[in-house]
Amino acid sequence: MTDVDLDERFRAEISALTPRPHRPPTEEIAPGITGAQCLELFESQATSRHLDLAARRLGSAKRGYYSIGSSGHEGNAALAMALRTTDPALLHYRSGAFFVQRCRQVGGLDPIRDVLLGVVAAAADPISGGRHKVFGSKPASIIPMTSTIASHLPRAVGLAFGIERAQRLGVPAEWPSDAVVLCSFGDASANHSTAVGAINAAIHTAHQGVALPLLFVCEDNGIGISVPTPPDWIEYAYGSRRGLRYFTADGCDPLAALTVSRQAADWVREQRKPAFLRLRTIRLMGHAGSDMEAAYRRPGDIAADLVHDPVLATGRLLAESGVARPDEVIDRYDEIGGRVAFMAEVVWREPKLTSAAAVMAPLAPAHPDAVREDVLRGSWTAVETTSAAAASGSGVPATDSAAAPNQAAAQGDPLTLAQAINGTLADIMVRDRDVLVFGEDVGRKGGVYGVTKGLRKLFGARRVFDTLLDEQSVLGTALGTALTGFVPVPEIQYLAYLHNAADQLRGEAATLQFFSHGHYRNPMVVRIAGYAYQKGFGGHFHNDNSVAALRDIPGLVVASPSRADDAAALLRTCVSAARVDGRVCVFLEPIALYHTRDLYSPGDNGWLATPSGEHVPIGRARCYGDGADLTIVSFANGVPMSLRVAARLAERGVHARVLDLRWLTPLPADDLLRHANATGRVLIADETRYSGGVSESVCAALLDAGFDGRIARATSEDSFVPLGPAADTVLLDETRIEAAADKLLADR
Repeated sequence: MTDVDLDERFRAEISALTPRPHRPPTEEIAPGITGAQCLELFESQATSRHLDLAARRLGSAKRGYYSIGSSGHEGNAALAMALRTTDPALLHYRSGAFFVQRCRQVGGLDPIRDVLLGVVAAAADPISGGRHKVFGSKPASIIPMTSTIASHLPRAVGLAFGIERAQRLGVPAEWPSDAVVLCSFGDASANHSTAVGAINAAIHTAHQGVALPLLFVCEDNGIGISVPTPPDWIEYAYGSRRGLRYFTADGCDPLAALTVSRQAADWVREQRKPAFLRLRTIRLMGHAGSDMEAAYRRPGDIAADLVHDPVLATGRLLAESGVARPDEVIDRYDEIGGRVAFMAEVVWREPKLTSAAAVMAPLAPAHPDAVREDVLRGSWTAVETTSAAAASGSGVPATDSAAAPNQAAAQGDPLTLAQAINGTLADIMVRDRDVLVFGEDVGRKGGVYGVTKGLRKLFGARRVFDTLLDEQSVLGTALGTALTGFVPVPEIQYLAYLHNAADQLRGEAATLQFFSHGHYRNPMVVRIAGYAYQKGFGGHFHNDNSVAALRDIPGLVVASPSRADDAAALLRTCVSAARVDGRVCVFLEPIALYHTRDLYSPGDNGWLATPSGEHVPIGRARCYGDGADLTIVSFANGVPMSLRVAARLAERGVHARVLDLRWLTPLPADDLLRHANATGRVLIADETRYSGGVSESVCAALLDAGFDGRIARATSEDSFVPLGPAADTVLLDETRIEAAADKLLADR
């Protein structure tokens, strides 16, 4: 079936209808539904259909690019009519008619031009700036999503949660307190683990009495690319789920779509609980422009779908109810088609993005002076803030370990890494009430390693709370609350646990500013306990040194402190970068150094440090010593190991400096080159793997900058981390670092 076939069929079917006595549009043609509302529905449906046809023509003429059409799904315009323009929407890629209707309701927007600018990847596209064809609009409260594998559902849960939480905490939010979040997706996506987990998280949250005003909409066209969905599957899977109100409607029947959409939206708004609407649809013209559905669908099945064309159904309703004559329906359809065709001819000539700088502009906005100013807003005197909180009746007992770092800081005593993180989080949360801390076990228990202990007692369960044991839900909560005015600081319990949810960072968090041209942001700081070297505990799920998946995400900031003073400074910078620039930051904490006190010998307390108010900008390293013979570059656990190696080298008359990168992305390239040139020899002590580790990028940065000295690496093996003493056989250690240093220095 071609676009011409679909267009001609509509005309033929409507032309064959017999005119009926005229009925004023103001009259109801069904309970609660007027002719005028059906005319409005038809306008949006027909506009969406013509946009699909135009996209196909632009693609055939090599003037447009790959785009997925909405034909057969136009019943979703009824959802836009049932909701308010201030209800945030995260849309399925076939929700074109919803987009058109919502934009028409807002006023001052041109959905025809906006969609076509996306089809031709024009730089003037108001949502993505020519980077991708997505449905999104800041004025229309439509958050741009690629929505290909239901990856937007965890965010939708977090957004619904955040709307209610912002109201209770008095945090200024972009969305009204009675808003309903809409999240639409396809029937194939409903089977993805991300969707299943997100829906479960919504039910679980509501089950605990927490308001969650979220309407899930499954646009069920019965096929996922070429794989059929059983006709009763969606209802079987979700129709009787306790805690999830279920609605179903035929999206190809305009009256049913309007009626049930309104019922579902009203129920969620009143009850503040999640609901599931199955909107039965069809798919016309295949999966996408390049798809030949005749290769996997029978002609009879394709023909059967044509009978249920929703645009045709609404046009027929208008004619048979007397709201419009058949010829008037066709004239209106053609007038819309003319407007779309005219605009398609205009927009394909629009300029495209022509430089890498232009493409990447929204990825990593950086206003270092503003970040510094935000960091320095706080006095960073933890004991004062903690005491103030205690005086207000929300403090912790004097014996609680959360009080210890704050008391120590007040006395000028040095801290461990864990104590510094705990105290800094407390400081930040006292200063800014829009900061949330959450994750698995972070609330009552205070984290597996006690890093967040006491914070829940200080700040209450609305700001420090435990989540489901599901990393996608943890990150989805961060993604959603970030949209509602919070600066979330979620915790992923172990680095190895991140990998089953990495797309929430790569495909959702890091892309939002990119796809929205900076109109929407994801301010967040993800704390992750990582790396190896735990004694008597672990195996590869609790000892993981794979950071390549993080460093590969464009725009992501990865900080990795090795001791207390840096941990405090880097954490403040990350929170301020999130607040000021909307940056997505990962704060990678070395587990084995959490409670480390000594550096060179037992009892020396050489690895304790006292946090100060000093600001550390993103991408600035820290150097220990000024040795002129060798620069040892390291980070995290490698830093104290390298310092001990440097001390032994000094006993032999070799003077080395140790450079702590602190920032793994972006690398501190200027500091790295300066200290490399100071010695002419660089040894990279990298606890991550030989392949795909941090050292590869350090080498590349030096070579790209023109460093012509000698470079060597000492790394861990390309292995998972085993349990017990076997770990010592594959992990970087001081012996390997010293041996590599000796080899590098052998020719001096």
